[in-house]
Amino acid sequence: MIKTHQLEKTVETSEGSLTILKGIDLEIKQGESLAIVGPSGSGKSTLLALLAGLDIPSGGSISLDNHELTELDEDKRAQVRAKLVGFVFQAFQLLPSLTALENVMLPAELNGVPGARKLAEKYLQRVGLGERVNHYPRQLSGGEQQRVAIARAFASQPKILFADEPTGNLDTATGAHVIDLLFDLNREEDATLVLVTHEQRLADRCHRSITLEAGAVVSDKINSPVIDNTVTLVASNEAR
Repeated sequence: MIKTHQLEKTVETSEGSLTILKGIDLEIKQGESLAIVGPSGSGKSTLLALLAGLDIPSGGSISLDNHELTELDEDKRAQVRAKLVGFVFQAFQLLPSLTALENVMLPAELNGVPGARKLAEKYLQRVGLGERVNHYPRQLSGGEQQRVAIARAFASQPKILFADEPTGNLDTATGAHVIDLLFDLNREEDATLVLVTHEQRLADRCHRSITLEAGAVVSDKINSPVIDNTVTLVASNEAR
């Protein structure tokens, strides 16, 4: 699903060239969940942006479902993202002037997904917000906003879901509910999940985790995911 070869990212600063990533060789299979971990400044978010086609590398190659991103211009990369990719960000990125339903519908409508409204209603129900579809982001808690963001990501029926610190703005209990949902949908939809996190317990729930240090992969390990079915977000309303 995702392959990189000798991926590099260098930027120019007032003090000269700064290498953020170097020599990244990576392969992620369909349906797999992968955590990217490492200290601040190790290149985690940069790698995620490159894998998603939001940025271009200084060297090497990236293949996304057999699309060679380094050979495409921004318009073509945008088309690939629209077709294949969903995003969940730390800051939610909901449009304040749209209701929960409209926020979830919008990407699906823009991507020409048939039955966008029904899909939006389905996923909002799935994340436990079926009775709050007409609420605006300002009327929702942080946990509820993140659940809307997850519903929005899956409503476009992506093959790949990228998540950048998805629990970073949530308290521990709410974050746990959100993560349960993310992994539930990952399994049910067979979507490839790639996430950046500082939380080891979250990384351990992924099939694999890679560790970055100073822009290089220093560890790539298979995990034995701990599946805790005692918490079900859909049946819970306290994550607010």
